Amino acid sequence: MTLIGCDFSSSPSQRKPIVVAVGLAKDGRVQLQSLLRFGSLVAFGDWLKQPQPWVGGFDLPFGLPRELVQTLGWPTDWLACMQHFTALSRAEIRETFKAFCDARPVGGKFAHRATDSPAGSSPSMKWVNPPVAYMLHAGVPLLIDAGVTLPRLHAPAVCVNEAASSASSPSSMRIALEAYPGLLARELIGNTSYKSDDKAKQTPERLIARKQLLQVLEVGQTRLGLRLKLSHAQHDTLVDDASGDSLDAVLCMVQAAWAQSQHEAGDPHYGLPACDPLEGWIVSA
Repeated sequence: MTLIGCDFSSSPSQRKPIVVAVGLAKDGRVQLQSLLRFGSLVAFGDWLKQPQPWVGGFDLPFGLPRELVQTLGWPTDWLACMQHFTALSRAEIRETFKAFCDARPVGGKFAHRATDSPAGSSPSMKWVNPPVAYMLHAGVPLLIDAGVTLPRLHAPAVCVNEAASSASSPSSMRIALEAYPGLLARELIGNTSYKSDDKAKQTPERLIARKQLLQVLEVGQTRLGLRLKLSHAQHDTLVDDASGDSLDAVLCMVQAAWAQSQHEAGDPHYGLPACDPLEGWIVSA
């Protein structure tokens, strides 16, 4: 099964593209095959629609906090909620979420999903630093439109029909999981910073941190029990990308490999625990 890991951007460009790591796993080893770059949401959406089977980890939130959704009076069915949310403009999202935060006490401005605490992730309603709400707004519709399966959250109608008829198709084998590279990176090198989009902050210390992170991945010293396999050229590419986007895509791919291993061991939900079907869960958290 092909594995993919996606470092997503809600406003991709040729300078700051969406980066997708593509690889394979066998016998506990995860082999990076290629890195793909997409300069627009349209190009990335077209690629997602291709019928090749894969299991992928995507660095963007797949759901909103239930507390937020209920307070706003939005639909609590996941698909209906996503359709309502993604029909809003970014300005409307910012105004709505800001009003929600302004009405809450200091120290508790944002609503959180249950997965945020174990994953150490930002609340999915944040619209700045990082703007993960906009990432959800831009990315989830592409996955829905491509007919991708999101375990614990969404199975497209075609997949339900295929399951009922015991048929199988590549379209039903595109499995998207919410990933978070920071979760795995912190396990490997703690809170050491290894990336920055600001060239002034692309320091030798962050370069060393990327090398350390890759070293631990390659020897397999993680609780996921997987070893990353890279060519010398691939290793240099990941180290030299000071933005960390390429490395983050690979971290997501490793999380997807772990999820696939759980599925092969008999877990139909790819390692995701029972969770709130509106909020979703970050794989391996």
